Amino acid sequence: MTATQIATQSEPIELDISGMTCAACAGRVERALNKLDGVTASVNYATERALVTGAGSTDTLIQQVEKAGYGAHLRESADDPWSRRATDTRITSLRRRLVLAALLTVPLMDLTIVLALVPGWRFPGWEWVCVLLALPIVTWAAWPFHRTTIRNLRHGAVSMDTLVSLGIAASFGWALATLLFGLGGTGQGGYWLGFGTTPAGADSIYLDVAAGLTTFQLAGRYFETRSRRKAGDVLGALNALAATEVRVLRDGTETIEPVATLRVGDTFIVLPGETIPTDGEILAGVAAIDASMMTGEPVPVEAAIGNSVTGGTISTNGRLEVRATSVGANTQLAQMAALTEQAQARKARVQALVDRMINWFVPCVIALAIIVSTAWALTGTPLQQAVGIGISVLIIACPCALGLATPTALMVGIGRGATLGILIKGHDALEASGAITTVVLDKTGTLTTGQMHVTAVTALGIPEHELLRLAAAVERGSEHPIARAIERAATEAITDIPDATDFQTHPGLGASAIVNDWAVAIGNAELIESSGAELDLPARDAIERAQNQGHTAVMVTRDQHLVGVLAIGDRIRPDARQAIATLRKQGLETVLLTGDTAAAGTRVAEALGIDRVHAGVLPAGKAEVIRELQSSGKKVAMVGDGINDSVALATADLGLAIVTGTDVALKAADIILVRDDLLAVPDAIGLSRRTLRTIKTNLGWAFGYNIAAIPIAAAGLLNPLIAAAAMSLSSVLVVHNSLRLQDFRATVPAEMRS
Repeated sequence: MTATQIATQSEPIELDISGMTCAACAGRVERALNKLDGVTASVNYATERALVTGAGSTDTLIQQVEKAGYGAHLRESADDPWSRRATDTRITSLRRRLVLAALLTVPLMDLTIVLALVPGWRFPGWEWVCVLLALPIVTWAAWPFHRTTIRNLRHGAVSMDTLVSLGIAASFGWALATLLFGLGGTGQGGYWLGFGTTPAGADSIYLDVAAGLTTFQLAGRYFETRSRRKAGDVLGALNALAATEVRVLRDGTETIEPVATLRVGDTFIVLPGETIPTDGEILAGVAAIDASMMTGEPVPVEAAIGNSVTGGTISTNGRLEVRATSVGANTQLAQMAALTEQAQARKARVQALVDRMINWFVPCVIALAIIVSTAWALTGTPLQQAVGIGISVLIIACPCALGLATPTALMVGIGRGATLGILIKGHDALEASGAITTVVLDKTGTLTTGQMHVTAVTALGIPEHELLRLAAAVERGSEHPIARAIERAATEAITDIPDATDFQTHPGLGASAIVNDWAVAIGNAELIESSGAELDLPARDAIERAQNQGHTAVMVTRDQHLVGVLAIGDRIRPDARQAIATLRKQGLETVLLTGDTAAAGTRVAEALGIDRVHAGVLPAGKAEVIRELQSSGKKVAMVGDGINDSVALATADLGLAIVTGTDVALKAADIILVRDDLLAVPDAIGLSRRTLRTIKTNLGWAFGYNIAAIPIAAAGLLNPLIAAAAMSLSSVLVVHNSLRLQDFRATVPAEMRS
């Protein structure tokens, strides 16, 4: 990516933005970028990033951001050093200013209390000692608020920092005016403590308010920034899974090289305890692979020759020789991180509404504070009290929590999902999940394993193991799914599979060969009847049983005599029953969608406890079933394997695709389930719902706080110090509430419970 990269609709540019202190700042940067011709920008305050599409070069975009008074840099990666350095610098600066403010505010408050309550202890010039203590607080410590205010005023704008800066300036300015000119008091000086009626002679000069307001705001901003970085670290943890070095095998020699040098087809070695550097196929070795950090699955999975492995997982107990199948941005880990990062960068529809509200909210608050102070003064209220009420309104109304309510919850919820193998593509999925009433599940590949197995063996006149020997001898070496299923079943039961000669395939019918001087044929009824064999009653019963279960009946003959029937079918996934039960506990109706017969579909539905069945549905008709359910007033989630379900997934209100490998970024679903675990479906819905509830809780608190606090402050019932503390605390509470999403735990399969 170069500094002159051009944004297109298909390849948006991401910019890291520095200098934003509230949602109003994000709105200002967004408006500045959208003024450029052909540019569409979305700026997220929580992630401090801008997502830009349209015909704009990076240089032009950065210049436009800088003109608005902020810094910008082309985002290079999820762990971008520029953004990380900017955040660290900001946290360090806030920490230093907070320490100084706290160290000076404590003695200032103590001095204020003592001298206000005990006038006899006052000494000549004590007022100016207090001013000197307050001066570094309201200037250097409070400079971030003043700097942002000055920058905004240059551009004819205001932000939440404007309210804070005005509150500090008004408090300190009134204190100086009181000392110099005796405004509003008896002329004897004194301090207003902010907690009830002050003693005679202790008139208000607000130094304690100015210092306390600065300290509280710095503390709130410092903890908020740290918490937001912690929220972003969820994604950083995903990127941290990637190995930085790889043990490459070249010409029989192992050399350690940077992962970036690895190419598709290269062979690399993974030792016990090492992280697998990229996606690949095992060429030699056996190991238990720990994928819990990516999928949330707690039990390591055995992997051997021919199995695929995923970069970022760990070989716990074996040496593996692996051929790289995907590298760089094409690996599953890289695609998971990219999808998660893109989802975090997007803004929810409700957030766009909040951003618009904040743009006019701040000017209204400033006007309201002036009106309230003036009104109280005109009613005969002492001037210092009227000013204090106006300052309280100015401070308490800062909508910082409102600006953080949605993006922080989205950021943490989406990041937590990524660590559980649940990729939530954006806010649309979260908003849709809250209204879902019905979950439609595809059968093959979703509720079933998608792999053919021998489900029943009916031997006629010969031992069962002999039937498997004959069938496997004919099918050995064939790549047909039915042949592989028969060979696998025979290998599990017996060890002495004989060789076959004169092998012949009969397209659409089956195959035949000579096994131990016997003419053996295996296939469907048409092939068997053409060979001269007769289907007797036991054979017909076995065929009917297989067909009723939706399985394929394969018959075996030996020298034109029927010797057995094999039922071949797909197996229900072991975790399907628990997944369906969990969905029903979530209050969701479950529907089975299958192309099999009604009898086969009903059998699966009854075995799993599914409410309804739609059988005989071709792949092209799945979307029509979804639309019929929607037309009846249901909000539908569709769960498919992501291969032939793309239209149905896109039609549903919420699409969940169970996919693996490099297919991750190619699906039409709203939520991608990377885990090879059907329990990921209720987990995804549960996490989405909890994230949505967190957003609603945050917004409810933020709106409720402002709606309740402003009238209380305007009524003169809230002093500035408490207002400052409450405003800072509200932002921290919103971020903390969002961070609780990290505690979301995946459902553990019953067989894994101790």
